[in-house]
Amino acid sequence: MAMNSQKQPTRQRILTGDTPTGRLHLGHYVGSIENRLAMQDDYDCYFIIANTHALTTRAQEAKAIREDVLQITMDYLAAGIDPKKSTIFLQSEVPAIAELTWFFGMLLGFGRLMRNPTVKDEIIVKNLGDNYSFGFLMYPVGQVADILAFRPAIVPVGEDQAPHIEMTRELARRFNVVYCGVDPQAGDEAHEAKGVFPVPEVRIGRIARLIGTDGKNKMSKSLGNTILLSDDAKTVQKKCNKIFTGRMSATEPGKIEGNPLFVYHDAFNPDVAEVADLKARYEKGQVGDGECKKRLAEVINVFLEPMRQRRAELESNPGYVLEVLREGTARANAVAEETLMRAKQAMGYDFFPRTLRY
Repeated sequence: MAMNSQKQPTRQRILTGDTPTGRLHLGHYVGSIENRLAMQDDYDCYFIIANTHALTTRAQEAKAIREDVLQITMDYLAAGIDPKKSTIFLQSEVPAIAELTWFFGMLLGFGRLMRNPTVKDEIIVKNLGDNYSFGFLMYPVGQVADILAFRPAIVPVGEDQAPHIEMTRELARRFNVVYCGVDPQAGDEAHEAKGVFPVPEVRIGRIARLIGTDGKNKMSKSLGNTILLSDDAKTVQKKCNKIFTGRMSATEPGKIEGNPLFVYHDAFNPDVAEVADLKARYEKGQVGDGECKKRLAEVINVFLEPMRQRRAELESNPGYVLEVLREGTARANAVAEETLMRAKQAMGYDFFPRTLRY
């Protein structure tokens, strides 16, 4: 397969992203977005909006998914991801990913797929039972292709995605052993040197699983226990007021560990002394939930206000958002096509040259 060779980046590459199932929330921020912002100056960053994966449970909602794509792109930009430094792109517009998904599917046993705890959890959380599509089972294989198409060194994700990254690491090794002659007993450095695919490292955010406002489950759009990055100030206050702590009265000694009130204060309140004082008084029954919630809403609103201002500017210029996606997807295709070329050459499947027209 003949195509122009891409100059290798001097910086390490990272790949991560989101499935467009609604706007992003605080759990996404501390789980991954924060890492992306910290890394975009020093790494070659690729951020995928996995709109094809969204069809696995919403095949009848393609138009709604399209809107979610635009909303998540605005969330990225409003949070501070800079399209001049980072590449934001659409999964559905990178055909090499679909081809790699097929190849990787041939190297993965069904039993191994079904042992993936993230797959099991999604079946339970989304109450799918046995009513899920074949595409739903292809989703974790497709996620492997999302990642390896860009041959990243690091994948910053939330803790719940760690099993997917482990599967990615396994399939990178498997491909390199089968098609590149890498010794199956060799370390990962041998895969980097002789294989098509490096074995990427996972990087978990500073808060692995942010608890939701229900006080029981991780923050999740499907459970309705989120505070969105795009929520206005009044909505944030209302959501903070509904945070479940299990406390019966303001004078009852309160529990700190696992209490979403203080998980959020620890995560977003920069005044460490204030947080320590609130915790001490809360444990003694000297401060009520209401005061803590009111202060929390103020802190979160200060944190979110710059994002709201940037989002308002983006909403007034939808053409810019589409241009960011178009330019990013063109750059992503150049990298993914080179990866596909290398994979096909290793397999002996490079029969004809191919050139994409963007």
